[in-house]
Amino acid sequence: MLALAGTGLQAQDNVIDEVVWVVGNEAILKSDVENMRREMVESGQRIDGDPYAVIPELLAIQKLYLHQAHIDSIDVKVTDADVLNNVDKEINRRISAIGSQEKLEQYANKTIKQMRDDLREQMRTQMIVQLTQESIVGDIKLTPAEVRRRYEKMSEDEIPYVPTEVEVQIITQQPEIPQEEIDYVKQKLRDITEKIQSGETTFAIQALINSQDGSAMNGGELPFYGKGEMVPEFAAVALNLTDPNKISKIVETEFGYHIIQLIEKRGDRVKVRHILMKPVVPQENIDATLLRLDSIADDIRNGKFTFDQAASTLSSDKDTRANFGIMSNPNTGGSRFEMQDLPQEVAKAVFPLNVGEISKPFIMIDPKNGKQVCAIAKLKTKVNGHKATVQEDFQTLKNMMVNELSEEKLQKWIVEKQKTTYIRINDNWKKKGEFKYPGWIKD
Repeated sequence: MLALAGTGLQAQDNVIDEVVWVVGNEAILKSDVENMRREMVESGQRIDGDPYAVIPELLAIQKLYLHQAHIDSIDVKVTDADVLNNVDKEINRRISAIGSQEKLEQYANKTIKQMRDDLREQMRTQMIVQLTQESIVGDIKLTPAEVRRRYEKMSEDEIPYVPTEVEVQIITQQPEIPQEEIDYVKQKLRDITEKIQSGETTFAIQALINSQDGSAMNGGELPFYGKGEMVPEFAAVALNLTDPNKISKIVETEFGYHIIQLIEKRGDRVKVRHILMKPVVPQENIDATLLRLDSIADDIRNGKFTFDQAASTLSSDKDTRANFGIMSNPNTGGSRFEMQDLPQEVAKAVFPLNVGEISKPFIMIDPKNGKQVCAIAKLKTKVNGHKATVQEDFQTLKNMMVNELSEEKLQKWIVEKQKTTYIRINDNWKKKGEFKYPGWIKD
């Protein structure tokens, strides 16, 4: 009986939650800590120190930023549209990294919808924290002379090592979608429209069942959007809707095919529901596109035209087409990438290449719209890893120095904020000497 009682108590301890920290008006639960610890372990993140000191402190710092965001009304600047957009980008990034939606769902043991649900609040918090940090740091400017002076004061050990960086040009083409597949999708959208208008079902239910957009979880409902926040084809129809009881004609955009229902209008902004459906591309059409790109690559190698010319006229990627196919690094705004920062499929394709060589054709997920595209890539330049110099790596050094100054500002802000914020930690969670900022413990 004692053994059974002990087992029962242990099981009870596993399910009973408790408040372990309080920061301002915000509680940190034991379950919050455990969930974050599990996520960090599963994603391979290293935890330097006692996880039951490191993780609660990370959450506590987050609470400080969120409290400041509320005071400064920064939190209201993060719209549902921005959150959903970033969630979809993250989902597309994960699909791109692992190879397919099916592989991602199998790996995560969750559906895409469940992953979007999980990511939504995390993404909102992350965006609010980032905006708050930016408001605290402000605009830090360093002149070239200041960068040089700081560099000259660095010891040999302090000078950063710049990893190997590459510039990549890319040509993408979308496989042709058979007309019968387009007709199938359009007919399905017409059937859905007819069911809704007959009263057999509702738009929200059909969006939840059929839509292939992240908004499906909300019954297809989008936040208020202005004209410039929607793709042109979608905006042209959505902004002209006047009757909430009617459903739009079928609208084609770069994402697929939509039907739209008006919810509310406020001046030049509109809130709508939509259902997005994407035609399926047959494997034989993908193979044909890969073969066509293979021929284009051979023609470039044989001097019939240059990669620059082909990218400017034959690529379907409008963002790189205007720049001769040169990919832009979203993290830096420049054209150089560390290999790990390239989309996984591109990195695999260019890794074995010498400068000037063109890859074999490959398949990738377009992070902008989640569509499967075919591509060839050229390794334009490669700068091998080296100790940074002002002459070759000015921007890298400047970014590093700005980041250091930003981190100093944020650390000072945290220390000052601790002094004016109510903080309570359960006695058995007071890890003296384990915290980066000792000001959490005030007694």
